[in-house]
Amino acid sequence: MSLTTPLVRARWCDIDRIVDLVTATFSPTALGAWLVPDKQRRPRVLADVVRIWTEHALLFGDAFLLPDGTAAAVWFHRYRPIPLPARYRGRLTAACGQHRERFLLLDRALSARRPAEAHNHLAFLAIPPGPNGVDRADAILRASQRWMETLGLPTYAEACTETHGDLYRRHGYADLDRVPLPGGMIAHPMLRLPPSWTSRSSGNSAVHWSDRRPSGRSRNDRVSEWATR
Repeated sequence: MSLTTPLVRARWCDIDRIVDLVTATFSPTALGAWLVPDKQRRPRVLADVVRIWTEHALLFGDAFLLPDGTAAAVWFHRYRPIPLPARYRGRLTAACGQHRERFLLLDRALSARRPAEAHNHLAFLAIPPGPNGVDRADAILRASQRWMETLGLPTYAEACTETHGDLYRRHGYADLDRVPLPGGMIAHPMLRLPPSWTSRSSGNSAVHWSDRRPSGRSRNDRVSEWATR
């Protein structure tokens, strides 16, 4: 698929489809199994939690689908602190029941390591198993990433599977320090700097930021410094 792959900006009526895609992507993973050990209950619980955050993203971010509805990306615009979803604790309890504390532990582990500075956060990248999975993954990430880059901010993602980590690296994301998760798992926070930060020569705070860094550093070093300031 090419750089001109079309993209559908999701609306409220698309939430059901996005929830189905995210649930199908994460239900088979080790993280999904830790969050909800009961294999029969897992898809329903995950779907209810994903719905909470997808609805929130349409208020404080963006969500996208491929035109054929086979992949989705859910983003938050973290220009400033984002409030929790309305009635979050109550909704989470209703969705998760006895598993609520596991979801809260995951929330705390990930949110504690996110950059404090303005960025766009890829919360969910959903590519369920099926034909042309690599092509679909490349297409939805590439197209939604291009949309985010028009905003001129770094983009941040947390890879909880090797497949997602490899995908993000192919698209220019650099690894930050790993985040230990409950249950012995590891999340891989990753950051991608926008092209404008290196292509502009003056009159931009991002360029001033770049100029303050010692020369001769690798792109990964620059990313790590930005994220930990």
